[in-house]
Amino acid sequence: MPTYAIGDVQGCFDACQRVLQLIQFNNQRDRLWFVGDLVNRGPQSLETLRFIKSLGKSQISVLGNHDLHLLAVAIGVRALRPGDTLGDILDAPDCGELIDWLRHRPLLHQEAGYVMTHAGLAPMWTAAQATQLAKEVETALQSDQAALFLENMYGDEPDYWQDNLTGMARLRCITNYFTRMRFCDMSGKLMLSYKGTIANKPAGLIPWFEVPERRNENEKIIFGHWAALEKPINKPNLYPLDTGCVWGNCLTAMRLEDGRLFSVSC
Repeated sequence: MPTYAIGDVQGCFDACQRVLQLIQFNNQRDRLWFVGDLVNRGPQSLETLRFIKSLGKSQISVLGNHDLHLLAVAIGVRALRPGDTLGDILDAPDCGELIDWLRHRPLLHQEAGYVMTHAGLAPMWTAAQATQLAKEVETALQSDQAALFLENMYGDEPDYWQDNLTGMARLRCITNYFTRMRFCDMSGKLMLSYKGTIANKPAGLIPWFEVPERRNENEKIIFGHWAALEKPINKPNLYPLDTGCVWGNCLTAMRLEDGRLFSVSC
């Protein structure tokens, strides 16, 4: 029963189907892990969301920043942005069912020696702490306070994790580390304004996985979110799977049992 982790699909349904053909996916035998950002920017967000939901227990999907944005728009606390391709979902007769399913996805999944999140793990968190913090956001998102959380989710502050954070500031900080993180400073403070390549980064910024004394460096971490990340990254236990499908590059799946990569052009 092989398991495949798949990078950011972002509404690229046709590419998703091609990569499943490439790995000869069998719904009765195999399992799929999705690193988040199932929807948005690509042309077939509705088809993608319906398909992944239809996989039932054959799939695990963690939430990405675009998935959370869809929830905020659908629940009525945020407007569509230029470039969003979410209208087909919002207009669909099964929109409510899809949104409810998405709202109950986790931020973190840990199994078979791997940890999967959308953007990675905050340098100051252990995997055990990250699991508990993910549950705090998941509880808020699945409660009758979901609208309040989603309305207050947006923003870049606080940009540094502290255990004594409370309320919406705490939940926002957790969410940003899980779904938006790319660069930090040497202390692990989030640097969210720059989204480009490591080669061209401003002085003082480092990839989150290069923060000194990162507490989760021995964890095998599967993540997406960073299409501009060059390879190889020359760090053990890191499995970046966003290979820029929505930008015309490729969609990549990794077989967990042996680390083999399978890619299709987009």
